[in-house]
Amino acid sequence: MSSTHHEKMAKVYDKEILPTWSARFGRLLMKNLPFPADGMVLDVMCGTGYPAVEFMRANPSSQARIIAIDSAGPLLDEARKKAVDFFGKRLFFRSENPEKSLSFAAEVFETTYSNLGLMTYGRPQHNLIEMSRVTRSQGMVGVTLPLAGSWLEFFDIYREILVKRDKYDLLRRLDEYEQQHFPSIETASEWMHKAGLRNIQTETERFELLFKSGREFFYSSVVEFGPLPEWKRVVENPSEVNEIFAEINDAIDTHFKGLVFSVTIEAGCLIGQKLAWDEVVEDEGLLEEDDIEIIEEE
Repeated sequence: MSSTHHEKMAKVYDKEILPTWSARFGRLLMKNLPFPADGMVLDVMCGTGYPAVEFMRANPSSQARIIAIDSAGPLLDEARKKAVDFFGKRLFFRSENPEKSLSFAAEVFETTYSNLGLMTYGRPQHNLIEMSRVTRSQGMVGVTLPLAGSWLEFFDIYREILVKRDKYDLLRRLDEYEQQHFPSIETASEWMHKAGLRNIQTETERFELLFKSGREFFYSSVVEFGPLPEWKRVVENPSEVNEIFAEINDAIDTHFKGLVFSVTIEAGCLIGQKLAWDEVVEDEGLLEEDDIEIIEEE
């Protein structure tokens, strides 16, 4: 994403995206992830500092320190503004792009978590392996993500329009997109297991996003700065994108005329404990060689 995109998102994030989206997932994380009494904690893709700042406030007696990383400078600038009580003492924000790997050595952190960052770059298994790698033995790893069934009502209308246009090739692409970006809780749990995490606990929560019209839906910050660009990339021909999405907009207004367009979100939270390697290989879920990514320091 461009710096201009991140600057625009940073201006509306805390007011429009955080309360209706990120906080709904983050509360599950704070409810289920034990915060350590001391040591180091890593927040991956921290955005504007939620839930890192809230973890600090909720655990005043803890001596743990959080390193929070993100690749978007404008979001980090907003995070530093709200963290004045902790910044530089127990909470540190750092610009880092974790697309290929995390820059930290193995087994540094007591706890590693990511609120909605797992699916970033489309490499969830890789991201979990990296989060597990930098976490100490017996340490905790926690993630949140939207699960299968999220955006269901939108996808139903999307499919309706593609069928109407006889775009069955795009229907297959849409199915593939959903499978890749919105896994089942069972699939996400298997990712955790393959990353060397055990004692995996899960919690799911369903909530709804409400919109008055198709226009309000597409121009909402949660959609515009969230999955909308990927939804549009399903349509391979750029000249067709506007036509198809205009039809989707009209279909929403037609189907929900005088009503509210309610969109379902299935929120998932997964917490796992990293075992020592000898415990992992003794466990009945022994990792196969192909499941392990060897990361060598340069």
